[in-house]
Amino acid sequence: MTHDLDATGLLCPLPVLKARKRLQALEVGARLRMRADDPAAVIDVPHFCAESGHALIESTQEPDGVQIYLIEKR
Repeated sequence: MTHDLDATGLLCPLPVLKARKRLQALEVGARLRMRADDPAAVIDVPHFCAESGHALIESTQEPDGVQIYLIEKR
């Protein structure tokens, strides 16, 4: 199952903090699709996944500059 988190409009470190909180409530294997427009998220989200052991499955950017991250809880 994929859950959604809209972190647009939030600045560092809030997108990662909200992702961490949401992932804590999910079961292992669940996926979180997060939208963010903070320029620092490009660095922060992959670093957060590597440090916490979660898998960054995909990261894309929409034409309007919003980044989409698909994170799998491990």
